[in-house]
Parts: sequence; C-alpha cells; structure tokens
Amino acid sequence: MISIDGNYLEGGGQILRTALALSAITQKPFEISDIRKGRCESGLKHQHMYCVRALSELCDAKADGDDVGSETLKFFPGKIKPKTIDIDIETAGSITLLLQSLLLPCLFAGGRTRLRITGGTDVRWSMPVDYFRNVLLPQLHKYAEIDFSLAKRGYYPKGSGRVEINIKPKFNFDDRMQADDIVLLEQGDIMQIKGISHASSDLQKAEVAERQAMSAQSMLKQTGCPVDIITEYHNTASTGSGIALWAIFSKSKEGVDFVNPIRIGADALGERGKKAEEVGKEAAERLIGEIRSKAPVDEYLADNLIPFMALFGQDGMFKAARISNHTLTNIYVVEKFLDVKFVIDKENNVISVKK
Repeated sequence: MISIDGNYLEGGGQILRTALALSAITQKPFEISDIRKGRCESGLKHQHMYCVRALSELCDAKADGDDVGSETLKFFPGKIKPKTIDIDIETAGSITLLLQSLLLPCLFAGGRTRLRITGGTDVRWSMPVDYFRNVLLPQLHKYAEIDFSLAKRGYYPKGSGRVEINIKPKFNFDDRMQADDIVLLEQGDIMQIKGISHASSDLQKAEVAERQAMSAQSMLKQTGCPVDIITEYHNTASTGSGIALWAIFSKSKEGVDFVNPIRIGADALGERGKKAEEVGKEAAERLIGEIRSKAPVDEYLADNLIPFMALFGQDGMFKAARISNHTLTNIYVVEKFLDVKFVIDKENNVISVKK
C-alpha cells in the first residue's frame, strides 16, 4: 500500500484529489495521513468526502475514513467502468476541484462516461468553470473527446450550480504512451483575449457584469490585441459575480496549435463591498502579469498538467509563469504512483518528465 503524507508542502486537498485519481487508474491502494493538518479545520471537508465517494462509485472502490473531519483515509480501488454518475456536493464546494479527481480516471474508463455535478461553479480557492472549460480542457482534447456544458452557476454560500461533462477516451492505459506529448515552452504571438463576465440576476439592474467587463477591457487595451468579453446573468441560489479572462497565442502563421494550444488565464470574484470595477481590474492585471511572464503556462494550469504529462506520451515539458507549491505537491503524489521522475529547472521555471 502506498503511504502518502497529507501534510506535504501546502498540505491541502490537492494531495487527496490527485491520489484518488491515480489510485483508480493504477489500481494501487493508498493510505493518506495528516489530511489538511496545517489548515484551520483539519481533515476531510464536505467536498473532499464527495471526491472519495464519487471515485468509489466510478471504480467500485472501498474506502475507510471517508467522513468529514477524518485525518486519515485508506482507499482500495476496483476497476474503472464507464457509467453515468450524479453527484450533489450539497454546498458551494467546488465542482472543478471535484473534477480534478474524476476527470483523469474517466480518460481510462474504456467507454463514454457522463458526470452530472451540482455544487459551486465560481468559488474562492478554485478555478472557475470558465477557466476549466477554456484553458484546461483545450489541453486535454488530444486524450479524449470532452463535451462540457454549464446548466447553472453556483456562488457561495449555497452553490446549487450544475454542470454536465461527457468524456469519450481516445486511449487505454496500455497505449497511452502513443499520445502526443505536452510541449509548451514559448508563448508565441498573442492573437486575442476572450472572457466571460457573469453575475446573479439580482445584480443586473446595477449592471455588475457590464461594469466588470468594461473595467477589464480598459486595462487590457495596453496589450494591443483584440479583446472580446461577453456578459451573462444567471438565476442563482446566492448572490455573486465574477470574471474569467484568457489569452490565446499562436507560434505559427497557420493559426492556433490544436495539439498543444497556448492559452493562459486569470480570474477574479466579486464580493460584498467590492466594486465591480475592482473585480474587472483585478482579473485584467493578473492576466497582464501572466502575459508579461512570457511563459505559455500560467501558475494554475501548471499544477493541473502534471498528472497528464506523467501519464501520456513519451516525454513532455512546459515553462510556467511560476512553480507553486500546488505544482510541487502534485509532483510528489504522481511520483508515488507512477514510474516517472520530474526534473525542475527553477531558474527558468521549466518542468520536464522522464519515463
């Protein structure tokens, strides 16, 4: 049984989510201790419990310690099977963080899997659904046909957002090395910036979504490229707003590279007492910082790519704007389950994998 330190580096839920995914894929059981020990409330939170239970349903696993507050967990995976799974997190727990556990195993299910998830779509400390759909998913289309739809947004505290994702794998575990490598080392030329500014319908009279978008657009003029930010309002269980932005680059005159697309993103959430203009400005400033880094992978995409780079292709490497503790944590867990070794060039923020 693989032993994992749940308090390694940032000691958050990322360790558990990645371990669950790789355990299901490799069929290796694991035991994790000191789960989130350095946090204000240690142990499993509501959303982590649902990660465990959703993975248990996907691969007929058995788990010991999958209760809220538990600081230790043992997980014994079974075979992954394609199926339809309905999951209600029951809070504003992040849907995209839950997908960090579920999406990767679905790529090895041997058939089409449908996930229908209820929870938070745009909440703190997680990538919003628009980033997930427009920055992360384009990197994964070389591994599977993935259709993602947003039925309803869910803000803190009630959540109740709904998404559906359908995954049809292109590879199985034995032939995964034939997939294209992740190779992202240069930004290339910036082609356009796109975005979605959204808010709950009770904020429409105050034009919150429009004000967020206009503020961001004004800041982004300095990039000298076309900017297209759409605005949306949604009937939601809680009041909220946010904006997600992403820049699209190309290294050739032929246009966008569909094997290794170059997209970097940034986002910001509204909150009580925070002006809509500040929300838009915050997201735009973050994106401009990512663009100026000259790296084709932003800080948050970096940690998400680690498991995929380890599983698929012969080699792989990318240059990140910053190597975070989340990225280093994912490397720690991946190396526990797979016979790979990551090489980190800290001076240039380049990560490569040896298999």
